[in-house]
Amino acid sequence: MKTTHKILFQNSRNLKNIPSESVDLIVTSPPYPMIEMWDDAFGNQNPDIQNALMCGDGKRAFEMMHEILDSVWNEVFRVLKNGRFACINIGDATRKVNDNFCLYPNHARILNRLSDIGFSVLPDILWRKQANTPNKFMGSGMLPAGAYVTLKHEYILILRKGPKREFRTEMEKANRRESALFWEERNIWYSDVWTDIKGKEQKLSNNMSRLRSGAFPYELAYRLINMYSVKGDVILDPFLGTGTTVSAAMTSARNSVGVEIDSSFQENISTIAHQIVGLSNNYIYNRLLRHFEFVKNRIHDSKPLKYKNKHYGFPVVTSQEQYILINTLKNVKSLEDNIFEVVYSQNLLR
Repeated sequence: MKTTHKILFQNSRNLKNIPSESVDLIVTSPPYPMIEMWDDAFGNQNPDIQNALMCGDGKRAFEMMHEILDSVWNEVFRVLKNGRFACINIGDATRKVNDNFCLYPNHARILNRLSDIGFSVLPDILWRKQANTPNKFMGSGMLPAGAYVTLKHEYILILRKGPKREFRTEMEKANRRESALFWEERNIWYSDVWTDIKGKEQKLSNNMSRLRSGAFPYELAYRLINMYSVKGDVILDPFLGTGTTVSAAMTSARNSVGVEIDSSFQENISTIAHQIVGLSNNYIYNRLLRHFEFVKNRIHDSKPLKYKNKHYGFPVVTSQEQYILINTLKNVKSLEDNIFEVVYSQNLLR
């Protein structure tokens, strides 16, 4: 089994090179409007944004930033196949502009736009980001009527284009069964609140165009890819950044395409091919260890495990888990600039 992963360094608003209805899943996290670290990224594309901020017109700057993102969402809808999903990690912003402190609701603005262009809006996931620091006192501290709550959560918006996806041929159904989740994973992953994934700001090297990355955690991308696609699908991230989505797609035996406007991320992307085999196989191994620990605890609690996985022989809870096959990575090679091919084994034990 092989997958192909292509990185395009071009304007994120220009996805014209990607054919219509060629993508099975979008997993992305765009720059967050009205978060100061992204001001330059938006302002370089529309100088009127910087002017609005300097004049203290936060609402106008907010809207112009989202107009830049709107052009990407139009392309996302075009390239996505019917029945497929878009998963967008976005946080709201709090900011003082011209002595007026308020919340800028990024998630609501994006949802409205995506609904307007034809997406079906599905229940979202509230990602409650763990932090190493205690809660801060904001505003007036202990005094009432002058403080505001801390903003420690983000949203993962879930949307579908068109009607429900169908798996018609026996080959499609068999691949779907191999791509299934463990029972205990489904119970956590399909919860509407995630509290077990820690957000981590990534410092970038001094030769980057900016010193920090707002990349989402690897575990977040891996979950979404395994929840909303099957092996062999094409995953697109139109705001690739450090390449988290591509890395998670490689681990998940999916194909991927990543688009990034900032060519200084080239160095980060090129290191993926050198590290991904070891990192992915270690992640897969730990995923199976977590299942073994779950099995041990379930047996200890005298709860039923009625089935066995056909490939590995270990116990599982449901009949749908019998055919799970997690492909480990054998090697990665570069086909040409920014195109990588991943070769997989058919069994973890080989």
